[in-house]
Amino acid sequence: MESSRLGNALFVVYLLFYVGFVGLSAFIPQVMEWRPWNGLNLAVLYGFGLILLAFFMAALYGYLRERKGSSNTP
Repeated sequence: MESSRLGNALFVVYLLFYVGFVGLSAFIPQVMEWRPWNGLNLAVLYGFGLILLAFFMAALYGYLRERKGSSNTP
């Protein structure tokens, strides 16, 4: 997969998660007040999830780019 296509695909995936976060915060804020784990509300957990997702996707992008680059060398 070409690097720009890969980057665009990962961007769209992240954008969908981010739009979900903003949509819940803007239109159904009571859902974000829910405390599903250890007293932390969904807004905090979702926010940390977005940060972790960004790191994971960056690592995945780097790994896939490296793998593609190393397969092109003789």
